[in-house]
Amino acid sequence: AMLEPDRGLSLTIARVVQRLQGSSLHSQLERQARVSLHKPEIKLESLKEDIKDFLKASGWEKKLQNAVYSELNVFPSPCHPAAPPEHIKEPLAYMRKAQGSWEKRILKSLNSMSTELNIPLAQKRPVNEQKELLNKWNEMGTDEPDLSLFRPVYAPKDFLEVLMNLRNPNYENGEQPSFRNHLGLIQVPLKVKDIPELKEDFSELGLNIGQLGIDDSAQVPPEFFENEHVRVGQKVLAEQDSAAAQQYVRQGCPTALRAELWALILNISNQPEDILYYEQLKSNVIQHNLLVDSLIYKDVKLTASNDDYYFVFEDYLYQVLLCFSRDTSVLEHFTYSSATPPKSYIQGKLGMEEYAVFYPPNVNYNSFILSVAPLCFLYHEPSKLYQIFREMYVRFFFRLHSISSHPSGIVSLCLLFETLLQTHLPQLFYHLREIGAQPLRISFKWMVRAFSGYLATDQLLLLWDRILGYNSLEILAVLAAAVFAFRAVNLMEVTSLAAAEAVLADLSTLKVMPLLQIFLFATVT
Repeated sequence: AMLEPDRGLSLTIARVVQRLQGSSLHSQLERQARVSLHKPEIKLESLKEDIKDFLKASGWEKKLQNAVYSELNVFPSPCHPAAPPEHIKEPLAYMRKAQGSWEKRILKSLNSMSTELNIPLAQKRPVNEQKELLNKWNEMGTDEPDLSLFRPVYAPKDFLEVLMNLRNPNYENGEQPSFRNHLGLIQVPLKVKDIPELKEDFSELGLNIGQLGIDDSAQVPPEFFENEHVRVGQKVLAEQDSAAAQQYVRQGCPTALRAELWALILNISNQPEDILYYEQLKSNVIQHNLLVDSLIYKDVKLTASNDDYYFVFEDYLYQVLLCFSRDTSVLEHFTYSSATPPKSYIQGKLGMEEYAVFYPPNVNYNSFILSVAPLCFLYHEPSKLYQIFREMYVRFFFRLHSISSHPSGIVSLCLLFETLLQTHLPQLFYHLREIGAQPLRISFKWMVRAFSGYLATDQLLLLWDRILGYNSLEILAVLAAAVFAFRAVNLMEVTSLAAAEAVLADLSTLKVMPLLQIFLFATVT
């Protein structure tokens, strides 16, 4: 149920105020206001205005603006006050149900592994083990435990099978008139954008606009654009305005400014209390052993050791993911995610709430690893790296692992990808479908991992600039379609799924921005 604009606005304001009230920013603002009372320029007769002016001049007003902007970016627009809480999570009942049974399946798989290997889901580490882990915290990669018995909880193709089986129960036997001609694997009628709408949304990627990541734009000599863009970027950083930074990165981030600009957009400042929080998570890792630790370990070993780019970050990956698996603040995001956090109990304490350990909702750590690894190029301080990853996860990446009807959710992305191909490259689409090489079977893993591990790192970061800039994951589906368009001639000649996969096996030489531009702005619609 949508609200009339004024009512919606007042609800939004009330919610943002409520969320900021408990924050450290709130107490810092109060402290600053108290400090200002001793300043000569603060007059009793104009107290309120004077304090406001002081907070503005000292940069605190900007910090408050960024915090509000951050809240608005993360949380959905408010539902009707009478709407039940599960509607905030996900308005479509059949999606909620599918997500629920997928979670049960994952938890069952974890529990059966726990029983089979006789390893509890969570237990306290003996003191000597705690000391040992503390000593080698920065070089966990040197360990070689035997993890042959641990198996991944699920692979991307298992998740794809679940999405392919989704149906809207209101439309029995494909009775959806507009949807009947959709011949892809995804069979749920969600509204996705067409190219004219995407052009409008991504207008800053147009052919006549300067872009980082395009070497030969006819309009603007690249070095002239780059120098000017760097100058503007430095100004945006000096202003410390999250909204301006978000607009700026739509044209790409200069390498030297990227880490700071992303942190500004995500409103991460690495305050002392943030560092302390990270240290608390670390001590939780040291005190308790979770079954998923071994899964994380195994996945990092597999991912990092098979990837020339990422193996140097192996120790960072352990630190971030082990801490992430203990982070209960991530649970906040379950109020607006279709997912529900699974619970398990420390061995021997079943049913006692204070011993409950929340399992991170998604134990496909392989995708997590690939979303942390690129961030290691930008952030070398563990607590900052951790916060950036956590914020990227609760804003974006969780949507790639849960079943929902959100436009940035994985179901919508799959449908958008298939619709773009079927509409704009029908011959290719039908050809691949006829030979049993449904395009989504190939592109699914790219999207679910936000292309990490597939593109060259500099290209991946240019792509993620745009995810942050547009606060949307839809660009992943557009890029996946653009890759098929780019390799269409070769794909028209293949006669099997394996051959199609071979044509698309290596994306490491692709240039993201020209592909996106050509697909969006040079395709005849």
